[in-house]
Amino acid sequence: MARILTTFLCNATSQTWMPSVCCRKDFLCGFADVTSFLYGNICGRRASTWIFINHYYNKVYALREDEFFRRCTFAVDDNDKPVATSGIWQSYGRINTVLGFFILPEYEGCGVGRGLFGEVLKNAEFPIYIHTHPIANRAIKLYSDFGFKLITDPVVGYRRNNLQEGLRYLKKVLPEKDFLNLQMTKANPALLEAASFSELAEF
Repeated sequence: MARILTTFLCNATSQTWMPSVCCRKDFLCGFADVTSFLYGNICGRRASTWIFINHYYNKVYALREDEFFRRCTFAVDDNDKPVATSGIWQSYGRINTVLGFFILPEYEGCGVGRGLFGEVLKNAEFPIYIHTHPIANRAIKLYSDFGFKLITDPVVGYRRNNLQEGLRYLKKVLPEKDFLNLQMTKANPALLEAASFSELAEF
């Protein structure tokens, strides 16, 4: 049976990046449209995915829906079709986290994600945290390029941090240079306190 490995990253310092694509914060106006883009185009249309996403949205974002849409930034192509999205969210009302980072497969590897992520981080307040999975190895490489570090604590809030298992996987799939460039850090007390605030994981 497959297990989901959990990995946490932190970037504690601000830097400057230049976006390379057109990014819009006002592209989609409804949660159904957002999930259709994110999970229909990227994750597939499995019923279990839709059930999880709707449940998670209702628990974490629904009470602050206007803010959720304000924080979504989309990269669009020449025809104004959204091809990638990301944003920054204040999880638990305390810490800044990445509000997902999704890109259509046909736009991977051509700088769109890097440009979008740079735009999202440009005016963000640091530190910023990300919860991801080792299978997103290309994204982890990107996060590393932007200064994010892997958190070494074995537990963050109510979730295990499967870092050692994740590193074994990343060592197999990342180019050696990129793997060796991954940096580590301990979680700061603010993250651990916020993540322990609720059993519901907000990032």
